[in-house]
Order: sequence, then C-alpha cells, then structure tokens
Amino acid sequence: MGVDTIVQTFTNALVLGSIYAMVAVGLAIAFGVMQMANFAHGELFMAGSYVVFTLYTLVGIPFLIAVILAFPIVAAIGMVFERLIFRPTRGNVLAGFMATAGAGFILQVLVGQQWGVGLMRSIQTPYPGSTEILGAAISYQRLLIFPATVVMVSGLWYFLTRVKHGKALRACAQDPEAAVLQGISLNKMTSLAMLLSGGFAGVGGALMAPIIPVTPYMGHTFAVTAFIIVIVGGMASIEGAVIAAFILGFIHTIVTTMYDSVTATMVGVFFMALVLIVKPTGLMGRVKV
Repeated sequence: MGVDTIVQTFTNALVLGSIYAMVAVGLAIAFGVMQMANFAHGELFMAGSYVVFTLYTLVGIPFLIAVILAFPIVAAIGMVFERLIFRPTRGNVLAGFMATAGAGFILQVLVGQQWGVGLMRSIQTPYPGSTEILGAAISYQRLLIFPATVVMVSGLWYFLTRVKHGKALRACAQDPEAAVLQGISLNKMTSLAMLLSGGFAGVGGALMAPIIPVTPYMGHTFAVTAFIIVIVGGMASIEGAVIAAFILGFIHTIVTTMYDSVTATMVGVFFMALVLIVKPTGLMGRVKV
C-alpha cells in the first residue's frame, strides 16, 4: 500500500467518522433525555439532504447557507416528533418504537410523492476540484465535512457545559426525577433534545447531499450505523458516540479498502460484540446504581 493510498484511506475514514459522529451524537442526545430510541432518525438525515436539494439545487441559495438552514428546518421536524410521538408515549418503549417507525415510513412516502420514488437526485458539487496531499487527491467537498463536524460538536460541548439550558439537559439525562424536583421542565428538555437531535442529523444529511445519491430511503444505512455507534459508545454518552463513530469510521474504511464492504460490516459488528462483552455499558457508559 503506497503513501497516497494511506493518505486517501485516512482522509476517507476521517470524513466517514465525522458524518457518523454527526448522526450518532443527535441520537445519543435524544435517547439520553427521553430514554427512548428514535427509529425515524435516518429520515431526519434524509430530510437534511432534501433541504439542500430544494434550497441549493432548485431555489439557488448558496450551498453553505442551505446547510445552515437545514439545522432549524430539520430541528423543527424533530420537535414535531417530540410533541406528537414521544410525549404521548413517554414511558412506553414499545409504543414509541412503533410510532417512530411509522413516522419514518410516513416521511419516506411524503418525500417520495413530492420528488419521486426510486429517483436518485444528483446534487452538483458546490466546490469542484481537489487538492493533492502526498500524491492523494482529496476533493474540497470532502475536506469541508471534518471541520464542520468539529465546529458542531464543539458548539454542542460548550452548550452542554456552559449554558444554563444545556446543563439542565444534562441533568435530565442523568436523573430526570431529580431534575424535575429542581424545577426543570421535562417537556421543555425533551423538546430541546429533539431539536438538537434533528438539527445534527439534518446537517449531516445536508453535508453528504453532494457526495451520495439523494433518495427517500438514504437514511436507513446511516441510522443503523448510528444505533451501533451509540451502543458501542455507551447509551446516552455523547463522548462515547464521538469516539465510537471515528473508530467505526476507520474500521469500515480500512477494511473496505483492503477487502470489501461486506467484510467491513462484519468486522464492525464483531467490534461491537467485543466491546459489549468486555464492557457491557459501552466505551463511556456508566453503570446506574
């Protein structure tokens, strides 16, 4: 394996890990506060891609503006999910699973009716060209993703550790009953959690829109991977989700480069099983007492 191949593989792994982190962090936030899994999370990722397709390709809004607008637009969808699905089914995991799975199918149908089922929407790369690093050609579009993830995750860390509402969100994730006794509104915090969850998934989908085909079903693979990442990192652990995202990103990219994608998926699942055998709570998970 030459130096150029190593650099190319490392860059691809960094990009893939960044997108995994963006999607998984949102899922971890929602689960941490609501203690319920959002099985329509992949459709929020898909919605972000269609926001870029609509605003950038059809309307002509600059790409970066479209990506930024994907956050509030998809965050609003997440808040609707919280109000209509998660709040009424709070405490009923089975009902929440069925409702979010149904909501995901509804979003797929709505998008399919509006933009067509089975039609792959190709979005023109806003930043054509590439730069050469040690013989490897790295596209400018891919170089944008890692710093965008750093900015998003750093902003989330600041919000959760320095801002009043962020601290309240962490308190609800750690002990909702104690948080309520301290005067924190659980309804407001679950709504905020879904706002952040939807926003992060939407931006992830928006950034990937020019790189992968945009279809109503594109979010499924990323959602499944996000669930694996959250389990490996430790349920409700944002730090664990970020670490696990980059580990799995590197595993998948390296194994795919050396063998194939099927083998990469098998190795990823094996890694998850190994982590859970050694540490059942995940990499950064804590045992509740």
